[in-house]
Amino acid sequence: MPYEKLEITTPAPVLSWANHSLGPEETKMAKNVASLPFVFKHIALMPDVHLGKGALVGSVIATKEAIIPAAVGVDIGCGMSAIKTSFTAKQLEGKLKKIRLDIEAAIPTGFNENKDVEKSVSNWQHWEDFKDLHRGVQDLQSKAMKQMGSLGGGNHFIEVCLDTENQVWLMLHSGSRNIGNKLAQCHIHTARELAKMAGNKLPDPDLAHFVAGTPEFQAYWHDLQWSQNYARVNRDVMMARFKHIVEKHLAGGKATKPLLQVNCHHNYAEREVHFDRISRGVQAPKFIYGGKPQANLFAVMFRSDFECTF
Repeated sequence: MPYEKLEITTPAPVLSWANHSLGPEETKMAKNVASLPFVFKHIALMPDVHLGKGALVGSVIATKEAIIPAAVGVDIGCGMSAIKTSFTAKQLEGKLKKIRLDIEAAIPTGFNENKDVEKSVSNWQHWEDFKDLHRGVQDLQSKAMKQMGSLGGGNHFIEVCLDTENQVWLMLHSGSRNIGNKLAQCHIHTARELAKMAGNKLPDPDLAHFVAGTPEFQAYWHDLQWSQNYARVNRDVMMARFKHIVEKHLAGGKATKPLLQVNCHHNYAEREVHFDRISRGVQAPKFIYGGKPQANLFAVMFRSDFECTF
């Protein structure tokens, strides 16, 4: 997919794969981020780019020795999970309503949580690290445990999908629930307070950042990785229930082997090496593109010669 270099004057160029013009506020937000001194190489805008908190949602920002909590987002680890099944469209006929009712009974939505904590959740090894998370969430472990395996609200969804060959896919969109949101808010507040104390003149207060090597950076990075792991397992727990329900109706309860599985974040940060430099960008060999219910979704696999965003 071709990209264009936006005709704006910034220290770092802005490359857009959006295939549409940005509005005035979106352009201003892109310029603000591209003006930060620690941005590495360029800013990349994806096809779904739109206004966010400090930075554009759908933008890829590689940074050197710094990280912007608000740019990562408040739903840390939000992402997509998908399974390509061996079932076909014909097998769904007359069964979708029952499948939907079973999904609604098995997977809480909105602010709701599970009544009980299932064994796979309580056995998650990272609960032992909860005591090391930000002090502002220390009363939330019980809620976090009960929300693992729940969808949330907003644009999060669960769908039975068909591909171009009428093969059935199971797909869901969710993140780190309340615990990820609270951790993000705690660290965003810290970053803004530090910027205020240092007298940093930022183009947007939500571009407050942590500098590598500081205690605040290390604390955020720890909680970020924990939340991203939580989000991934949250999707795994829901997908296991979802798959079991579909197998109940289409295969008499017999377990089936997925033809393809994907579980990937789109609100996240990682340490990566690009152009022989450590940065915090986004790159994945296999991912699901899409974030809205009842919209076209794409399972993407990069070729080895594909020119990536970084």
